[in-house]
Amino acid sequence: MTKVLLSIHVLAAIVAVGPVTVAASMFPAAARRGDAGALRLLHRICTVYAVIGVAVPVFGLATASSLGVLGDAWLLASIALTVAAAALLGLVVLPRQRRLVNGTAEAAGTTARLGMLTGVFNLLWAVVVVLMIVRPGSTTGA
Repeated sequence: MTKVLLSIHVLAAIVAVGPVTVAASMFPAAARRGDAGALRLLHRICTVYAVIGVAVPVFGLATASSLGVLGDAWLLASIALTVAAAALLGLVVLPRQRRLVNGTAEAAGTTARLGMLTGVFNLLWAVVVVLMIVRPGSTTGA
């Protein structure tokens, strides 16, 4: 069962988190160009895949429980970084995107900050991926 859970967890990460990171990264450039159609599309991709992305930690926790590693430091760090990334996306990035899509934000300053925040969001996910692969101190044999 662990292999099935891990497979679903990895597939969900690829299918859900991948599009969010790419679309969120493309958004600031589209905002600078003033491409309203692209802004709406990219914001929709980010919003929909953020919701689908909830499956990633759900299956990740199920996998960790199955492996008996719920208390391992690398996993706790990954959980904390995942929560931080989700909070940054849901509380900062998506609302700023929405304001730009709706035309209720001053584009120049908002776009620059949004680019920086999106970079931090992507960096958090990169660190989580490295922790998932390296698993420092793990006793699961990988």
